[in-house]
Amino acid sequence: MHSKKRVVFITGCSTGIGYDAVFALSARGHRVIASCRKEDDVKKLQSLGCEALLMDVNDSLSVHNAFKSLMKKTDGHLDVLINNAGYGQAGALEDITRDVMRQQFETNVFGLMELTRLCIPVFRKQGQGRIINISSLLGLVSMPFRGAYNASKYAVEGLCDTLRLELKPFGIKVICIEPGPIESQFRDSAMTYSLKNIDVEGSFFKKQYEQMLNGYGKKKSESIFTKKPDAVIKKMILAMESKHPRAKYPVTIPTHVFAILKRLLSVKRLDQFLSFISKKEMT
Repeated sequence: MHSKKRVVFITGCSTGIGYDAVFALSARGHRVIASCRKEDDVKKLQSLGCEALLMDVNDSLSVHNAFKSLMKKTDGHLDVLINNAGYGQAGALEDITRDVMRQQFETNVFGLMELTRLCIPVFRKQGQGRIINISSLLGLVSMPFRGAYNASKYAVEGLCDTLRLELKPFGIKVICIEPGPIESQFRDSAMTYSLKNIDVEGSFFKKQYEQMLNGYGKKKSESIFTKKPDAVIKKMILAMESKHPRAKYPVTIPTHVFAILKRLLSVKRLDQFLSFISKKEMT
């Protein structure tokens, strides 16, 4: 492990994993600059002694302005970019309009890639840098009613795999962290916020959506497989500080299990297993 102090820029720090990571990484001696899309959240972090910038990954101008501010703050130096900002759009794919699908990709894919493109020349000039993208178990396997989010995280995995090959000659490491179920506001807000984007009343799956809304908050902390945000932060630290980080870091038992099953099972068998564990949601 390197204990060297690094300059780290992390997106999506209003709540959950991003918020906790700011303090955990700072406690290890790193200089952490956080970004949030709401002014109130930026001020909250600043009031707690953190460096924070306003940035909405859905807005190109906001991304470019935040990057300029970041470079000004750090005299043009950056060691680590952690692309953490994102949300989960729930709903059957037949209920997801083009605009809703586009919004999912704007946040989880296009904003991530735009910021990454700005950072690459800085890393190349330095001869080193790390890009850490927060993917998901749902970037490995697909589940019903999560199709838009699935597709966005499959895209993140594809970007990681390509960037890793393109940037290796320049000393830039690209790493994917793949969390499974994590206790945070992410899942609750995914359900309540995203179902407002679809016509629940007019949907064939109205009954399933109502069940999901009633059961989602309860389920997440009951499961022995659900971990706290620090499980993800531990992998972030490995990805940042290891001399030879892995390309991918699965987090939680389900992610490890599904990664293995995807390699071992045929598509048909994996579909059968995924259908079995999703049975309650589908009926």
